[in-house]
Formats: sequence, C-alpha cells, structure tokens
Amino acid sequence: MRLNDALEAFLLQIQADGRSPHTVAQYARHVRLFASFLGSDRDLGQITVGDLAKFLTSPAALGGSKPKRPTSVNALRTSLRVFFKHTHEASIAPTNPARLLRRARCTPPPPCGLSYDEVRRLTDVLVLAQGPSARRDHALIEVMLRTGLRLGSALALDRSDVDLERGEIVVRVAKNQAPERVFVSAALRDQLVGYLAERPDGPLFTNRDGERVGTRHIQRRIEQWLAKAGARKGMSAHSMRHAFAMNLYRRTRDLPLVQAALKHRSISSTLAYAHASDDELREAIG
Repeated sequence: MRLNDALEAFLLQIQADGRSPHTVAQYARHVRLFASFLGSDRDLGQITVGDLAKFLTSPAALGGSKPKRPTSVNALRTSLRVFFKHTHEASIAPTNPARLLRRARCTPPPPCGLSYDEVRRLTDVLVLAQGPSARRDHALIEVMLRTGLRLGSALALDRSDVDLERGEIVVRVAKNQAPERVFVSAALRDQLVGYLAERPDGPLFTNRDGERVGTRHIQRRIEQWLAKAGARKGMSAHSMRHAFAMNLYRRTRDLPLVQAALKHRSISSTLAYAHASDDELREAIG
C-alpha cells in the first residue's frame, strides 16, 4: 500500500475512535510532512528505520533556518510512532519502522499566562469599550479568565448552558468529548447578569447576524484587545486559561484542585503550573 493511502486509512480509524479534530489534523500534518520528504507514492513496506532517521534529522523536520522547539519535534516523533504502529497492527505494513523512535528529553517551558497586571489592564480596556461586539468580547473574556475554559469550549456555549442561580456552566464541547461542568464565581456572575439579560435562546456568543461567532475571528479580536492592553508579545486566547490556572495555584497551592478545575486527565499536565518564581524562592531561602 502507498504511504498516502495508508494515511487516509489511519485518519479514518482515529476519527472512528473519537479523537478530537485537533489531534486528527496534527497527525495528518506530521505524516504528510514525512510523505512529502520521502515521496507519497512510496510503498509502505519499503520504508525503513533509516528513512525515519534521515527525515527526523533533516531541515524539513527540524525547521531549517527557524529551528522548531524540541517539544514540537517530539510531537512529530509521536505522530509517526502512532501512525506506523497502527499500520503494522492493522496488517497494512509488514513491519513497524518507527519502533525504535524515542522522544527527546526536554523540559517544556512554563505556561505563558497573562500576568495579574495584564489581566487588570485588559479588563480596564474592555470596560471602556462600546458596542455590541465589545460587550460580547468582554463577556467571553471574563468567562475564559474566571473558568479556565478553552476558546472552542466557550464559543460552543448556548444561553441555556449558563445557570447563574446554581452558579454553573454546562460545557458540551470539551477536549475529551465528554460534557463537563464548571462553576461560576460571584464575580463572574455579576459580570454576566447584564449580558445574559440581552441574550435570547441559542448561541451565547454571536456575530452581527445572530450566528455563532467564528473561532478565527474571535482570536483576531482577542489579539487586538491584548495589544490595546499592552500585553506581552505572544499572548493569546489560550493565555487566559494559563492565567486562570496560575492564579488558582498561587491562591491554593493545591495541584489536584487545579487539575480538577482544568479537567486534566493526568496530573502530569497540571504540574507545569507548580513552579516557583524567583521572588518566592528568594523569600523562602531568607
């Protein structure tokens, strides 16, 4: 079987397994990069351990003049391992040429979340902004900052998902595909009362036509608000989730609690937030 045909069969299988669209897209992107390097018409049974080694040490995999981060290259290794393991176990390929691949040891950088001052400046900018789109953006950003929801989960909310009396939000679209529930703080409840009073049934965050607002459009809007607030370069919508987690850990020093709030399956994903600042270390040493 040709490499490209095997990839299509693999993508169909992981979609049937319920993998998220983001995961499917990442596997597809990584394996297609390898196929482009090697040749998409290459017979799967002819691919060797050496072919993978040549690819993973090539500019195509490492990024050339703009080197990829070690964590990005590790993700590429993982995609290839999963793909070739599947083709071998599904009897599509006679061997698994990726069986010897190992992830490089590297320490991921700490989460890049908005600082307290950046959150305060962002809130100040949004409070002064005028118009329906600005009010929508303000409500959305408050939800993300105070619940830790991912942007996709927040944009998928309907008006009926928010119950201020019970202080809960039902999250129907989540990374693990299972409905979740997050709690609404008193501060967030106060922020949402006015916005919800204006919202009919249906999508909670809409465009001018009353349709659910698009992800890319909102990403651009949030980047513009962050720029107006003087946030550091590289801050994004996901930085709000990091900010929520960092603030929760600072206040509680309770990793299992942060894990529960972020809906992480493994606490290893939450450990990234348990790092001490230089000021904290200096104070502890005395």
